[in-house]
Amino acid sequence: MTDSRFDPFDTLIDRDTARSLLLEATAGAEDGELFLERRRSEALVFDDGRLRTASYDAAEGFGLRAVSGDVAGYAHSTEISERAIRRAVQTTRLAVAEGGRVMAPPPPGTNRRLYTEADPMLDAGFGVKVETLREIDAFARALDPRVVQVSATIAAAHQEVFILRPEGTLVSDIRPMARLNVSVIVERDGRRESGGTGGGGRHGLAALMDPLHWKGLAREALRIALVNLEAVPAPAGIMDVVLGPGWPGILLHEAVGHGLEGDFNRKKSSAFAGLMGQRIAAPGVTVLDDGTIPDRRGSITVDDEGTPSGKNVLIEDGILVGFMQDRQNARLMGVAPTGNGRRESFGHTPMPRMTNTYMLGGNTDPKDILAGLKDGIYAVGFGGGQVDITNGKFVFSCTEAYRVQNGKVGSPVKGATLIGDGATALRQIRAIGNDMALDPGMGNCGKAGQWVPVGVGQPTLMIGGLTVGGSAT
Repeated sequence: MTDSRFDPFDTLIDRDTARSLLLEATAGAEDGELFLERRRSEALVFDDGRLRTASYDAAEGFGLRAVSGDVAGYAHSTEISERAIRRAVQTTRLAVAEGGRVMAPPPPGTNRRLYTEADPMLDAGFGVKVETLREIDAFARALDPRVVQVSATIAAAHQEVFILRPEGTLVSDIRPMARLNVSVIVERDGRRESGGTGGGGRHGLAALMDPLHWKGLAREALRIALVNLEAVPAPAGIMDVVLGPGWPGILLHEAVGHGLEGDFNRKKSSAFAGLMGQRIAAPGVTVLDDGTIPDRRGSITVDDEGTPSGKNVLIEDGILVGFMQDRQNARLMGVAPTGNGRRESFGHTPMPRMTNTYMLGGNTDPKDILAGLKDGIYAVGFGGGQVDITNGKFVFSCTEAYRVQNGKVGSPVKGATLIGDGATALRQIRAIGNDMALDPGMGNCGKAGQWVPVGVGQPTLMIGGLTVGGSAT
């Protein structure tokens, strides 16, 4: 592992030569770029009393793109050299065909920095990380005799990118990422239940490895597991649901956020296509996608096309006012890019993707929202889910939820799933809390086979008429 900076135009290829090849690839095109990347990552997993996994990965390469209308030619390689890029030019030229198009204006520049450039993997040595995981394991087991298994993970990554555009603009970004997770399994009378928590962001590992931090994570993981140990089968039926603040915003992200990405709306495959300027949510509902929040997991100084990230309002007081855009879809839809052109790596083309997507808070005390729930579910933790972008229909499983009757929070429930569709759920929001919170930094978003880190957030919400799937008879 090394802390040397990635500088491909100093060590691998002459910058003028690279630009000359890029100009050849994009001659007669509307857009394009040479994206160069080096990414390094590591993960240590301590499970069941021993170091189960210790992995380190390093990769570097380039992606060359030429865009003409709604077509893009793309070629990539793990070899950054004049020879490799020259071969890539032949592929990207296929998309340009006859050419004759005018190159789009370049992205605006920025000197903003939203996170440190330091490599989080260098914050501590391998032995220190292993010992920290060992201490987490011992501490969690000592908290309660019912703990039978502990798993803890330390993960970090360092991504360095350069984006060269045909007009000669060169944009760079250095993106750190760090995360620490803790999960436990408890057992009583033959019944086992689990609980887990964690998070991180675009910063170093040092704060995450502080005992004051990871001890809190261990206690929270145990609390969730013990709650689930007392859980009874969830009821089934159509009922009102209160969602807790923070991480439950993953439902908003999946059920609504993807439907507000520009490509789905340009192709009219989104449930929100053609509804710009119309009411799509209850009054008071304002949703943003904001890539400019310092140190957050989903934040990016610039997107993967070189456009500065933005604080973009998508829904304002219930009215649809904007979509998330990359450069290609924005141009085809006649609007401005929003800084949402993202890609998993140099091996992937950019597309409109979320960054940190959240709903603003309202004026209602969360206690009053719960007091107004006559018969329903209070969901504060979510696991996996599935969403159909074309109609917004979703199914989400709850990892921590409670039965509420006559405004009183009762027994925890297990096996609860929330079923509905994003468009209907937005209109059926009946109360918005004043406790908006962002998630602790744990989200990954998948689209078209690509994964990128994201953030979510929301206040306490009451949504009327969701279908709750459960096993209670």
